[in-house]
Amino acid sequence: MKLIRINAGKVGMVFKRGDYKRTISSGLHWLGIFETVMIFDLSRPFIPPVAIEILLEDSKLKSMLHVIEVKDNEIVLVNERGNFKNILTAGRYLYWNTLVDYQFTYADLSKIYITEQIDKALFSNYELSKYIRIFEVAAYEKAVFIVDDVFVKILENGTYRFWRNDTTIKIAKADMRQLQLEIAGQELLTKDKAAIRINFYTKYKVTNIVKALMDNKDYEKQLYVLLQLALRAYVGTYTLDELLENKDSIAKSVLEEVKKEVANLGVEVLNTGIRDVILPGDMKEIMNQVLVAQKKAQANVITRREETASTRSLLNTAKLMEDNDMLFKLKEMEYVEKIADKIGEISISGNGGVVKQLKDIFSVNK
Repeated sequence: MKLIRINAGKVGMVFKRGDYKRTISSGLHWLGIFETVMIFDLSRPFIPPVAIEILLEDSKLKSMLHVIEVKDNEIVLVNERGNFKNILTAGRYLYWNTLVDYQFTYADLSKIYITEQIDKALFSNYELSKYIRIFEVAAYEKAVFIVDDVFVKILENGTYRFWRNDTTIKIAKADMRQLQLEIAGQELLTKDKAAIRINFYTKYKVTNIVKALMDNKDYEKQLYVLLQLALRAYVGTYTLDELLENKDSIAKSVLEEVKKEVANLGVEVLNTGIRDVILPGDMKEIMNQVLVAQKKAQANVITRREETASTRSLLNTAKLMEDNDMLFKLKEMEYVEKIADKIGEISISGNGGVVKQLKDIFSVNK
């Protein structure tokens, strides 16, 4: 016989010739012949020294244990005193239930939605994150949620987490803000066969994400082609001069045309416009020559108009001077004064004829 002591917070398991016999708690105990004892700390996880099935046949020992059965496609989150400790995968586990407060959260990995009460802070934990799929939908986006290639629902903006398993999960996102599409350097022929390049733009917005992403492939490319064809059709009905004069009306016509068809793409066209009309080099030179000729013609018209007005004024003045000798003399004096301003010295030769003529000009009594 042998007397042993089991301290508080510990438990002893008695074996005889290797076979489990009983469990003893804290205090003094006698051991029989060939009996040995294994002491276990109640504050630590229990690692069975023999098969669990043998130990669980002891009702006393079983009442002191948490028996955790983890099935395939399951995990169990272990919390110790309210703090996350570890994750248990498929298997059977034993924990003492007498000293430490354990909490166990079972999670079924065969489903996709995380419905278990798990603290969000744990989702970033490496041990748990291995079992989770994360999808982000930005504040300006919406997404279609597809499970095993079947559309399920529309996802609003936010962070979505699902269990990682054999189920296929996909999301397709669309930007719900106002967007702009550019058709740059589009080469077109006008009605009068002038080759030009046009930079065209449109502003649009996705209004039906299911139509845009599920019913259409590359809805933005399809919108581009619709605008391209509508622009080509309208430009081909205008001459170059008409095109340059009616850029705004063409853009409005294209807008009205594509509005009828883009509804099937799940988008709404808000505005369109022609940004630039680019002419080839030789066409630019011809246009410049036409512009110069037009401006010269306008200048000639203005010159002729002024000459006509001046001639008419001279004619009126001549008629007045013909009827009024004094007015004629004043006009002569005006021109003599203008001439005198430009002459610094006058030399007279002859018989005084020039002096007499000047005297006659300045004489009011003539």
